[in-house]
Amino acid sequence: MSYNVIRVSETATRAIDPKNIAAAQAHLKTDGWALLRGFDVDMQTFSDLTSQFCKTITFDPARENTEKNTQKVDAGLGPIGLHIENGNTPVCPDIVAFYCTKAAFEGSQTTICDGRKVFDALDDNQKVRWSQKMTVKRRLPEELWKRYLANEHPAISEPEEVTEEHILQFKAAVPNQDFKLNKDGSLDYELQVAPVRPSSLSTGQAFANAILGPSHNYEAPTYTLEDGSTVSNEEIETLRDIAEECTVEINWQDGDIAIIDNKRVMHGRRAIKDQDRLLFIGMGRI
Repeated sequence: MSYNVIRVSETATRAIDPKNIAAAQAHLKTDGWALLRGFDVDMQTFSDLTSQFCKTITFDPARENTEKNTQKVDAGLGPIGLHIENGNTPVCPDIVAFYCTKAAFEGSQTTICDGRKVFDALDDNQKVRWSQKMTVKRRLPEELWKRYLANEHPAISEPEEVTEEHILQFKAAVPNQDFKLNKDGSLDYELQVAPVRPSSLSTGQAFANAILGPSHNYEAPTYTLEDGSTVSNEEIETLRDIAEECTVEINWQDGDIAIIDNKRVMHGRRAIKDQDRLLFIGMGRI
C-alpha cells in the first residue's frame, strides 16, 4: 500500500498544499486511490478538501451529516462487502473520500479493491456476462428517498418540499430509472446500471458496482441482468473470492485521508473489533 501514500516531508509544513493535491490526483489516475498521511487536518480541512475534488457534493440519506460536505460513517460492527459508494443510486459519485479522526486499535481496516484488476481476472464468459446492463430493484422508505431527492433536485433543498412532480422531473432528467409510489409513502424503485463501467478519471473498464456490498440501512436489492437472469448468491460468492485476491487494506492512523475513484475502485471494511473509532465520508461528482 505504501506506493499510494502521500506523506509530509521533513521540510514541508504539515498543511495539505497544492503539490499534495496534485500528487493525489496523479495517484487517482494511475492507481485509482491515494492516502494522505501525517498532515494537520480537521473536519473543516476535510470538508474543504472534498470540495476541491468534487464540483457537486452528494450524500447518503441514511447517514448523519457533519460539516457542509461530509457525513459520519456508521454501518454496524460486522464486515462490509466491497462496493462503490451510492452504486445503486441514479447519480453515482465520481469521488469518495474518507477521513479517520480516531483509528481503531485493532480491526476495522478499510478494504480497497481495484475493479480494473477484478475485470482482468474474470474469464471470458464472466466478462461477457458482467458487461451486460443490470437492473436493480428495491423498496425505499419515504424518509430516505425524499432526503436523497432533496439533495439531488436543483429546485428544492428539504425533504418536506418534495412532491410527486419533483420525482417525475428527476426521472426525466436521469434516464434508466423508474418508480411506483406506494400508499404508505415508500417507493418501489428500479434502476439500470452497468456492473462494468469506465472511470470518470482514467481509461479502462472496471468491475465496479455494489453487487458484493452491504444493505445496512436499506432493503436488500434484487439484481437482474439484461438477458433476464437473476444474479445468484453462488455467483456473488464466486465474485467475492476473485475480488479478495485483488484487495488491499488501509490500516488507519489518526488524521489519515483516503481519496478513491468511486467508478473504478470498490471499498469495504473488515469487522470492527475496537468500537472506539471515528470515520467520516465526503463524496461527489467532478
